[in-house]
Order: sequence, then C-alpha cells, then structure tokens
Amino acid sequence: MDIIKIIGVAFIAVIIIVILKQYRPEFAIYASIIAGVLILTLASGTLSGIIDMINSISSKTNINSEFLVILIKITGIAILTEFAVSICKDSGESAIASKVDIGGKIIIISMSIPIINALIDTVVKILP
Repeated sequence: MDIIKIIGVAFIAVIIIVILKQYRPEFAIYASIIAGVLILTLASGTLSGIIDMINSISSKTNINSEFLVILIKITGIAILTEFAVSICKDSGESAIASKVDIGGKIIIISMSIPIINALIDTVVKILP
C-alpha cells in the first residue's frame, strides 16, 4: 500500500530532521524539502489513476472535457501551493507562506472563471 510507504518516508524524515536540527540546523530544511518531494512522487502514481478514471467518466457523460482539465489543473495548483506553504512555515517564514497561499487562491479563482461562466450561462438558460 502506498500510504505505508508515505508514512514510512515521513517518519524517517522526521527522525533525520530532528537529528539534523541538533547538529546542523541549516540542513534540516533541505531534508524536509527532499522528503516532501519524495512523498509527492509516491502519491503521483495514485494521482494518474484518478485522472484516468475522470477521463473515463468524462467520455461516458456529456461533460465538457475542457472543464475537467481545468479542475485537474486547479487541484494540482492547490496541492503544490499547500506544499510550498508548509515548507515556508517549516522554515519559520509565516509571512511568505501567507502570500503564497493568497497567490495560489487568486490563480485558482482566475482559472475557474470559465467554469463559473458556463454555470451562469446554464442557469440563465433555465430561468424564464
């Protein structure tokens, strides 16, 4: 199971980071970033299966595939933004973390405008 691998990497990383903080605190953030990238890599295999399933559902239904691509991109941006925010907070840079969070939200809102526009068009067509 992938979750066992992810938890194992996380526990090993935490132990390494705790030891590094005692002797070489400047390297602890590098260990944290490497562990985060490794965990994201382990999770990406599952993510490709989810994307395949969404594409399969899209081909069976009358959903615009452009909207599904946008939703997948938005999900990726949210995951990467959360990863960057966590690293900034781990580094003690809460101010930068909040700016990254706001930037990610703004990008997500701007990317979702075509979906919101299509939803409003549909509602307007339904209303007399």
